[in-house]
Amino acid sequence: MNEPHRPLQAVSFSQAIDNSPSLAKLALMARQSADMLKRVERLLPPALRASVQAGPIEGDNWCLLVTGNAAAAKVRQLVPTLQAQLKADGLTIQTIRLKVLLSKSALS
Repeated sequence: MNEPHRPLQAVSFSQAIDNSPSLAKLALMARQSADMLKRVERLLPPALRASVQAGPIEGDNWCLLVTGNAAAAKVRQLVPTLQAQLKADGLTIQTIRLKVLLSKSALS
């Protein structure tokens, strides 16, 4: 009939990832994206680096998250240079997309 209630056990984030293939895949993709950003970060002007975050990878497409339209316009000019660096590092990224993140003040 009814099974006795078992208390839930807390698991760490790394244990949860280890126990879930889909979470493990997401964590791997997040690490790969962060690694790609580190490879090209030096090509971004220092003042722009804080405005760019690693986004999702979908096949041979990579998305960079950029805070603000002005920063996105500057990063857009650098996309060919970023792609060339990734290619030189042996990574096959065909497309780099930019997604502009809205600031909290823009939502008000």
